[in-house]
Amino acid sequence: MRVIICGAGQVGYGIAEHLALEGNDVAVIDTKAELVQHISDNLDVQGFVGHGAHPDMLDRAGANECDMLIAVTYHDEVNMVACQIAHTMFNIPQKIARIRAQSYREPHWADLFTRNHMPIDVIISPEVEVGEAVLQRLRLPGALDAFSFDDGRITAIGINCSEECPILDTPLEQLTELFPDLFAHVVGISRGNRLLAACRKNELKAGDNVYLIVRTDQIERTMKIFGHRKDRANRVIIAGAGNIGLYVAQRLEKHHPFTTQKLIETNRKRAVTAAEQLDRTIVLNGSVLDEEMLNEADIRGSDMMIALTNDDQVNILSSVLAKRLGCRHSLCLINNRSYMTIVDGLGIEAHLNPRSITISRILEHVRRGRIKGVYSIEDGAAEIIEAEALHTSPLVGKPLKELGLPEGVRIGAIVRENEMILPEGQFVIKQGDRVIVFALGENVHEVEQLFRVSLDYF
Repeated sequence: MRVIICGAGQVGYGIAEHLALEGNDVAVIDTKAELVQHISDNLDVQGFVGHGAHPDMLDRAGANECDMLIAVTYHDEVNMVACQIAHTMFNIPQKIARIRAQSYREPHWADLFTRNHMPIDVIISPEVEVGEAVLQRLRLPGALDAFSFDDGRITAIGINCSEECPILDTPLEQLTELFPDLFAHVVGISRGNRLLAACRKNELKAGDNVYLIVRTDQIERTMKIFGHRKDRANRVIIAGAGNIGLYVAQRLEKHHPFTTQKLIETNRKRAVTAAEQLDRTIVLNGSVLDEEMLNEADIRGSDMMIALTNDDQVNILSSVLAKRLGCRHSLCLINNRSYMTIVDGLGIEAHLNPRSITISRILEHVRRGRIKGVYSIEDGAAEIIEAEALHTSPLVGKPLKELGLPEGVRIGAIVRENEMILPEGQFVIKQGDRVIVFALGENVHEVEQLFRVSLDYF
């Protein structure tokens, strides 16, 4: 597949990295020569220095033979114009644009991005995607990771196994015997610096991060089995009144009337603007690294501290300080990949990477076959994929034990007629089933082939 990516920043680099590793023909355009040089030196892609919305630049990058354009520059208008030119002048079939300004997404302007006006097939809003991920974590304090599939009926969660985990040193195959009516399946285990696809003989060890596919209505029970209480966070402190922090506070006010939240913002002008747009949220102007400010916000009586500033170091330090002062849970936003390896040792239970979340959403539309959902975990080390099996899919019609799945691939669940089914060796997948699969990064292409369909190239 030939793909042009406009924008060589963190998101553009991440998408190019995924696609290049899978053998796609990738070209990247950016106005900054140093970013293009960096991506060309480190990835098997073509780099072009120039403006992604200029026809001559798109032409040089091979737009005439392109299958997809992904516009993820920092400027909404550049992304929009790039998609318009890709459609009008080069007839590129699939166009994805990152659009940050929420005014473009208001229902009143719903027709703006139709094919008759500005033809963009998929719009990605990082602030909305990250904000929704934060809200998902609020419902699951103690979870390292969480992502919904099958319209919310199934959830993939990450859980840390502490010394108090009651099922340590228990082979996974025995969990079915111990909990026969539990709809949960361990698909991945992260131990040390290595992520593995789980097998029946594996035993969990203290310090492991475990990834499970769970029926959503059984999350609370599942987390208790792994030694975690799932109490909803009803008293929340949000650090940062930027786009993401404000979005989270507004959504909490609208959809969670029993949640009380306080918002701390260091910039006075931004704090005043946030206070004008919020009704039930108490907005405080000050530093989240100030112990007196956190005590004024009643950090000791809070269920969760959510650090959403645009400074990773502030987010990490404020989360550590909040836990030291008595806050039960912490969640922080981290953009810098190098910081992710240290947060576990600092007592921070969960963190979000905006780049990974945005990439996951884009990958849903890049993957071939009937892919319904994609979630990238551990910075792309593996993906959890939801896909529909059609009659031409190689998965259909054979018992699971005869499929010969790669070592790095595990089927986590099958959904048939809205019923979640845990995989067993004799089970046969039928046309129309939705299959949720865990795949290590090097096996993602093989998963695509499992769901390939004739005359349906996505």
